[in-house]
Amino acid sequence: MRNILIVVDMQKDFIDGALGTAEAQAIVTSVIEKMKSYDKNDIYVTRDTHYENYLETAEGKKLPVAHCIKGTEGWQLHPSVEALTDPGHILDKPAFGSMELMELLRQENEKELLEIELVGLCTDICVVSNALLLKAAMPEAAIQVDPSCCAGVTVESHKAALLTMEMCQIAMVSN
Repeated sequence: MRNILIVVDMQKDFIDGALGTAEAQAIVTSVIEKMKSYDKNDIYVTRDTHYENYLETAEGKKLPVAHCIKGTEGWQLHPSVEALTDPGHILDKPAFGSMELMELLRQENEKELLEIELVGLCTDICVVSNALLLKAAMPEAAIQVDPSCCAGVTVESHKAALLTMEMCQIAMVSN
């Protein structure tokens, strides 16, 4: 069995930029330590990626805060996260969940059974979206989330997302 770590959207705009929170800042060290416990070849990192027309998109109309605009400082991964990541394992995603990541790991799971762990930001939007996509694509795969390495938009929505994932048979693990 191969152990995979997915680090979701550990980008400046979600940590201490346009949509940053104290809770997001608080998990950075834990996420970095978690990454150090995995082989670099088994770490995949998503990067929320929007463009100058973000405010005209369906998401931008509901969340009118420009963030993670490709090429900007806010779009950049946290430097320590980027340093621990193979550049070929960074996937830009234009939506909450990454269809590209889901398909890549589904194909890998056909070759060798995967155990997948997710960490990152935001628990209640992109972490839950990716976890549910992966579970739908690979219902027999062991998928888990480390709540201590995730932060939501609010503490309440973080807890609600964890409960939702548990109800969908995604395990919660601790550091």
